[in-house]
Amino acid sequence: MGVQEPNGQGRGAARRTLLGAAVLGAGGAVLGLPGTASADERHGGGGYRGLPKPTIIGHRGASGYRPEHTFGSYQLALDLGADVVEAGDLVPTRDGHLVCRHEPEIGGTTDVAAHPEFAARRTTKVLDGVSTTGWFTEDFTLAELKTLRAVERIPANRPHNTLYNGRWEIPTFEEVLRWQDEQTRKRGKQVWIYPETKHPTYFRALGLGLEERVAKLLRRYGKDKKDSPVILQSFEPTSIQRLNKLVGNPLAVLLSGADTRPWDFVTTGDPRTVADLVTPEGLKWIASFAQGIGPTLDLVIPKDAAGKLTTPTTLVADAHHVGLVLHPYTMRNENPFLPADFRKGTDPTAYGDAFGAFKAYFATGIDGVFSDNADTALLARADFLAR
Repeated sequence: MGVQEPNGQGRGAARRTLLGAAVLGAGGAVLGLPGTASADERHGGGGYRGLPKPTIIGHRGASGYRPEHTFGSYQLALDLGADVVEAGDLVPTRDGHLVCRHEPEIGGTTDVAAHPEFAARRTTKVLDGVSTTGWFTEDFTLAELKTLRAVERIPANRPHNTLYNGRWEIPTFEEVLRWQDEQTRKRGKQVWIYPETKHPTYFRALGLGLEERVAKLLRRYGKDKKDSPVILQSFEPTSIQRLNKLVGNPLAVLLSGADTRPWDFVTTGDPRTVADLVTPEGLKWIASFAQGIGPTLDLVIPKDAAGKLTTPTTLVADAHHVGLVLHPYTMRNENPFLPADFRKGTDPTAYGDAFGAFKAYFATGIDGVFSDNADTALLARADFLAR
């Protein structure tokens, strides 16, 4: 459909002090929890706690303005001032390379359909229980994928981004790591990235395990330590547990809707839902092997039947109590992606009151947010901290 996605001084200084104290206090609280101290010592002592708060994370780069997961998008996110760039939803090629795509199915994010030589590769697969038709990265070599070019994923909402269709190729994770070093040198400040392992159970069954490949590349570039500027994330807790044993990087568990189950739980018979994971007991379990969570914004402030914001949950306080930072997803400026009370009209390409929505979410005490529009997010943060 395109409009939906399966998912200073004074008071300003006081606000900054309060936010910093919340993180430091949370870090202290974790030391009293069995099993979490060792995880935090190995992964949590790094520099991610020193990032600006609330941290602005460029979601797939600056995907509000450029086709996502391209160097054009990543570069613009840095230029706009993002604190961290989500450079890499990581999926494998047939020959074992990691590339950056939102999903392994690339019919909606590349021009593969315009390549007659790949027409026979179109197929239907069951991806995490969902029948999906298209072209899949695991059916292509890296050399073949490099002949494709990225296109805008949601043109119904971002027709202006289609101007850039065909301009950039699909980046590899190794290229991202080199780009990170290059940008760090050029800008004179450390560039942070926040890659995600995508569908790790699915790919492990194909003999294309993601975590070992991620760890190998991070070790090769000296970015596998607790203070390395690479935060790793996944919707599958067992992927994060596996990474916990392979690298020292800070780790985050992504959390979808409350009534959903992580796919690794489905395949192993673990009956827990996301609702179970956001209880104090569930969060304590996550804190035994991760340093953060990336919940959907609806887990922070639920919406009513009309799509309007209601009362915030206790998730922020509960997560901070066990030492976890919260980086919810995803803030976008366009009407369809905003809570109903912040929309302006019905045009699916028009911006709503994104500043009002940011204010509501920042007020909950979240430690950061993923945003397709880093410039808007940074202005909203400045407004919030100046109050």
